[in-house]
Amino acid sequence: MTDTPTQLFIGGAWVDAADGATMPVDDPATGEVLCHVADAGPKDAKLAEDAAVQAQEEWARTAPRVRSEILRRAYEIIIERTDELAHLMTAEMGKPLAEARGEVAYAAEFFRWFSEEAVRIDGGLATLPDGRNRMLLSRRPVGPCLLITPWNFPLAMGTRKIGPAVAAGCTMVLKPAPQTPLSSLALAAILKEAGLPDGVLNVVTTSRAGEVCEPLLRGGRIRKLSFTGSTAVGQLLLAQSAEAVVRTSMELGGNAPFIVFEDADLDKAVDGAMVAKMRNMGEACTAANRFFVHRSVAQEFGRRLAERMGALVVGPGTRDGVDVGPLIDRAGRAKVEELVADAVERGARVLVGGRTPEGPGCFYPPTVLTDVSAESRLMDTEIFGPVAAILTFDDEDEVVRRANDTPWGLVGYVFTEGLDRALRVSERLEVGMVGLNTGLVSNPAAPFGGVKQSGLGREGGRVGIDEFLEYQYLAVPVR
Repeated sequence: MTDTPTQLFIGGAWVDAADGATMPVDDPATGEVLCHVADAGPKDAKLAEDAAVQAQEEWARTAPRVRSEILRRAYEIIIERTDELAHLMTAEMGKPLAEARGEVAYAAEFFRWFSEEAVRIDGGLATLPDGRNRMLLSRRPVGPCLLITPWNFPLAMGTRKIGPAVAAGCTMVLKPAPQTPLSSLALAAILKEAGLPDGVLNVVTTSRAGEVCEPLLRGGRIRKLSFTGSTAVGQLLLAQSAEAVVRTSMELGGNAPFIVFEDADLDKAVDGAMVAKMRNMGEACTAANRFFVHRSVAQEFGRRLAERMGALVVGPGTRDGVDVGPLIDRAGRAKVEELVADAVERGARVLVGGRTPEGPGCFYPPTVLTDVSAESRLMDTEIFGPVAAILTFDDEDEVVRRANDTPWGLVGYVFTEGLDRALRVSERLEVGMVGLNTGLVSNPAAPFGGVKQSGLGREGGRVGIDEFLEYQYLAVPVR
């Protein structure tokens, strides 16, 4: 921890908050304070914005190959420091070291992917239908960006936004979640080491998000907002962005259905459920929230899932053999406790888990509920914890209707051995992504995002850089 930056990163320099404020970073496994980091206020945010605005013109003119090579160097540094970054992430967020190492690799890949996309930004030339003008299309960076990242994937959500912004030629102000600022500060140090010019990336850690972000969005100099977080906060940020017509991309909440048909391979389905539910202790917007299992296989599926969930080892992420770390904080755990209690009061049976352990830290056991009422609160709430709630269904039309009966539409999971049904149901689900006989959809080479209240735009894939580019049309007379 001693080598991890704890100051703000503005204009290429490490600085204290203007008013000297700091905030604690807690270890969710123990509740103890790891360290204190600078707690930025509006003055610091303006200085970061000034630095980004000042650097924008020159950075936009930088050769694509230069931007590409900076990202490639940053990728290589991240890979070299996998263990260091994984331990840092586990300390501030809680996930087991094996998962943290996996996130480091995932995070690094966004930099490698967008290092390759940086040199593939193209335009076009065509004669317009009336023959009088040629149409010259070019693409240019949208301008200074505000990037707001969540606590659950503190390194990967940073690289998923920074990567395309750097590749496109945009400067940035990054505001990480207050629970997990250390990964973002470490990432800023890596990018500086990789040769990113001063002012291109600025990082403001803060517990005063509203005071810091709202003036930036309303001021007119920030031209792009990329946010990952809850739908409620996303809606507020959209309203604040409207005044200056700030371009937005929003990756918001989810309420993923996990559908198991009667012809599914139950071994595959249970394996997929373990990934879709237990990745990151269930603290993921892609986490399976509602398990719809055909009545004919529901009992067997529940038995197998409970057996697998009950075998997981809960404890501090740094301890050998631990599968499930703590939840992010006591408020997060209290929410899970309340949702499970509500489901049980409405008739749900607990197959495994369901009781908060004694002792320090924010731990909650992997839990499987069956006979869950459709009226339970966890049916229309993002659980964000290691709880699998099983409901039964009888036919395809019924389960599709119930799966779509939610304001969210990020991801859905479908398990069936029938190709026709697999394609038909996937096409009918109102989601941006579908995992077909798999519990993992996230990949830097694929477009990540949802529909309805799960967000706007896509991150990753070939289209990920589009969120940071504008088209310019130049009319050239034909002579």
